[in-house]
Amino acid sequence: MARVYNFSAGPSMLPLEVLQEAQADLIDYKGSGQSVMEMSHRSKVYNEIIKGAEALFRRVYNVPENYKILFLQGGASTQFAAVPLNLLGKTGKADYVVTGQFASKAYQEAQKYGEIRLVASSKDKTFSYIPELTRADFDPEADYAYVCFNNTIFGTKFPYIPDTGDVPLVADISSCMISEPLDISKFGVVYGGAQKNVAPAGLTVVIVREDLLGGARADTPVMLNWKEQADGESMYNTPPCWSIYICKLVLEWIERLGGLEVLAEQNRKKAQVLYDFLDSSKLFSNPVRKEDRSIMNVTFVAATDELNDKFVKEAAAAGFVNLKGHRSVGGMRASIYNAMPPEGVDALVAFMRDFESANA
Repeated sequence: MARVYNFSAGPSMLPLEVLQEAQADLIDYKGSGQSVMEMSHRSKVYNEIIKGAEALFRRVYNVPENYKILFLQGGASTQFAAVPLNLLGKTGKADYVVTGQFASKAYQEAQKYGEIRLVASSKDKTFSYIPELTRADFDPEADYAYVCFNNTIFGTKFPYIPDTGDVPLVADISSCMISEPLDISKFGVVYGGAQKNVAPAGLTVVIVREDLLGGARADTPVMLNWKEQADGESMYNTPPCWSIYICKLVLEWIERLGGLEVLAEQNRKKAQVLYDFLDSSKLFSNPVRKEDRSIMNVTFVAATDELNDKFVKEAAAAGFVNLKGHRSVGGMRASIYNAMPPEGVDALVAFMRDFESANA
């Protein structure tokens, strides 16, 4: 069976080169006589894998030396609790910006642990834009400020890094991680589920500035305590070994492409092709304010719900799968992560153009 163009928001497609390399290593990893899925995480062979993945992540993403990279489990949603548990140690106050469903869930979870203030929200326009924020909007006494940098469901992304002054900025970057360069030094913490751009589901990457470790509440579960995880070098317990191995292969693939600058340019061009068509279309439209559009998740709708359903069905039959929008918003969503080749987007646009001609 031929591979389809998979526009899933996550788990998402992986680079074919990576899948082929993993397939070759599946039964016998580099002559070890065992699969990565079988070997001890305490073995010398696996230690080289996890240390190699960490070093690659630091190099590819240009992570400063005073930040720890943690390979954890529980998905990004577990960090909704881990963030306040680790950081609400001084004033017990935090500022949140709600720009979509996952930011809203993080905001709700944090309220269990401290005095959590809603700084701004774009809910008034169905999360179709990013609020414009200045340093004056944030409480200088807050222990941290929180944003979701790219909003998978609604197709928006912060076009700037908010200035929070001396308040550590925390960002959920699940759906834009390693898609383009990011100045990690502007953040106290960034984290994300790996199943968009980095690896299969099961791995969560947390990048935390070292001075923010060690202040967790006394009742913080050890598995959510970043200091404990850092001290254990991401192996307090058995880590998600296979996902970390695939993460290493993906990072190697990015380096072979020429690094994040090259990959980012490709990602921007792919998104522009799709947005240019949507902006000129008489049948389809994109609801997001132009300056806030994500280059990873492109949302769009046809003229009616019936046409939306028809489009998704016919697209799937033509080999363009997982285009149905999130159940909370409907319509369509094309997630065009790193592994989506430019020809996949070109083919989708050609299909959309033909669909429009037949249904306009």
